[in-house]
Amino acid sequence: QVQLVESGGGLVQAGGSLRLSCAASGRSFSSYAVAWFRQAPGKERDFVAGVSRDGARIYYSDSVKGRFIISRDNAKNTVSLQMNSLKPEDTAVYYCAAAITGTVFRAPNSYDHWGQGTQVTVSS
Repeated sequence: QVQLVESGGGLVQAGGSLRLSCAASGRSFSSYAVAWFRQAPGKERDFVAGVSRDGARIYYSDSVKGRFIISRDNAKNTVSLQMNSLKPEDTAVYYCAAAITGTVFRAPNSYDHWGQGTQVTVSS
């Protein structure tokens, strides 16, 4: 139904910024809620930010609130995550995920479609 590809990861110094992009292929992208998750070595995959299919509802984890911004452009089939004031604890593999729902899910197992992930490393 939909395929997701992340891009924009890399190595950045603490305090710097990165912009991640999730490009979707396939029809009916506007039917999907999209969320970003991250997973550090030896840790669980955790919710970072999510946006509803109409863009009306946006949610952030407490650890990134005020620093990260999620947005979507249904005309271009893309979702972005602007990451500012990065900290070493933000280091992880970042994944985008999609699910057909009118709301936003925070649990990883609620999503059926996943990208392959992109590495973000923040040095001190």
